[in-house]
Amino acid sequence: MSDRLFGWGIGSFFSWIVFGGVLLGLWGCPQYNVYSSRLSGQAQLAEADASKQVMVQQAKAKMDSAQYEAQAEITRAGGVAKANQIIGDSLKDNEAYLRYLFVNNLADTKNQVIYVPTEAQLPILEASKRPNQ
Repeated sequence: MSDRLFGWGIGSFFSWIVFGGVLLGLWGCPQYNVYSSRLSGQAQLAEADASKQVMVQQAKAKMDSAQYEAQAEITRAGGVAKANQIIGDSLKDNEAYLRYLFVNNLADTKNQVIYVPTEAQLPILEASKRPNQ
């Protein structure tokens, strides 16, 4: 009889363990799904935060680049303005040199029509030498 009780106890014990495991599984599966969803949400939030930081850093880099390019353009424009002023000052009272450049560059314009602006049938370069009436 003791063997029967012992066999009954072991079978009962294992059935209680299986029953407890099933109950634990029924309770644990929804809990695991909640836990898994929470971790998935946290991972997505961390990924979104990291990509936001990357976009912010890229925007800052573009802004810095644009500022440096603007400063370079201002410096270039200042240089061009200064060069134009130097050239303009050197040619101010030098009509003979300008006429020489005009005639010299006519050699490079073969088979082209050249319009020479006139005033009173005289080229504008010559109109300023016309006596006042």
